[in-house]
Amino acid sequence: GQAVAAMERAAATALPKDFGYEWTGITYQELKAGSIASIVFGLAMVFVFLILAAQYESWAMPFMVLLAVPLALFGAFVALLMRGMQIDVYSQIGFVMLIGLAAKNAILIVEFARRRREEGLSIVDAAMEAARLRLRPILMTAFAFILGVLPLMFSTGAGAASRQSIGTTVFG
Repeated sequence: GQAVAAMERAAATALPKDFGYEWTGITYQELKAGSIASIVFGLAMVFVFLILAAQYESWAMPFMVLLAVPLALFGAFVALLMRGMQIDVYSQIGFVMLIGLAAKNAILIVEFARRRREEGLSIVDAAMEAARLRLRPILMTAFAFILGVLPLMFSTGAGAASRQSIGTTVFG
């Protein structure tokens, strides 16, 4: 964002009126998309909610699953902020991966709690037992995923910025 703005200012002051410039590659795609990414993510959340509602035949169950997503995204935003990185295409890919991981973990707990609820446990007891029994597998998956992206966070060389962006986002 800052480099694009600086280039546009420099071009406006330094180039003659007959000259222009064009953006290509990722910068072109980011400028063309604009702020549509937030709309796309919002529509994706609605789409996932409706699919989960159809799967569970309930409006409450998908809501419980999707409650985990904002917390995961908050961690990603904080990690990007702490490293002084911008939200770019690669961090958005990381957001999608993180949303999938958070939703998968929530589905594991919600599905197990639903089964225990059908067996006659109260809502609180079913949720507590599901959280207790599924905590270890969820933590193992999450830590394996986080440790797997550590090399991306600290990569160097050609293309390091893209790897660092994805790694930082998913690590958060």
